[in-house]
Amino acid sequence: MTIRVLLTDDEALLRMAFRTVLDVQPDMEVVGEAGDGAEAVRLARRLRPDVVLMDVRMPGTDGIEATRRVVRESPRSRVLILTTFDLDEYAFAGLRAGASGFLLKNARPEELFAAIRVVAAGDAVVSPRITRRLLENFAHRLPNDAGPGEDERLRRLSAREREVLVEVAHGLSNAEIAAAMHLAEATVKTHLSRILSKLEVRDRVQAVVFAYESRLVHPA
Repeated sequence: MTIRVLLTDDEALLRMAFRTVLDVQPDMEVVGEAGDGAEAVRLARRLRPDVVLMDVRMPGTDGIEATRRVVRESPRSRVLILTTFDLDEYAFAGLRAGASGFLLKNARPEELFAAIRVVAAGDAVVSPRITRRLLENFAHRLPNDAGPGEDERLRRLSAREREVLVEVAHGLSNAEIAAAMHLAEATVKTHLSRILSKLEVRDRVQAVVFAYESRLVHPA
């Protein structure tokens, strides 16, 4: 299967550089380029790419708002945020807006290829540990009036599913959760799949964001 990629960056030279390295991959095709967020939203709606590489600092509609609109209007497309620093507020805002992960702009080509393939497959690029660090660093931006009992989706989870979600939010892998809770790893995967479905979130990273925003888990 060919992964259809939409490039979004206000710098034409960067878009050209990304296109150059992506077009030589046998399983990838750059289907469009956008110079700002508004154009990215329009092209995502029309071209239906599998992955949108999204810069954040752009004139007009920035990458955060564009991510929010792409996730809402083009649910088939997944967003991979391009950022300069691995723990800046833009990456944090991008994850909350619905991005499936973020990648440093100076990442090696192999890392870029791997990230695109992972996101296209429906998984998240950012590990739960990195997501946790982001949320803890910017926890003051979370709503102050949220509580575990206030989100109807949280009440859909069983007691065991809540336990698994807490461990996911603490940054544990499936194998680590299985060991800590004395479960088979396949059972943890089943619980996680049900958690994503019940919470109506796209991937593991969004589940971690939800756990913090609902105050099920509190920043250290």
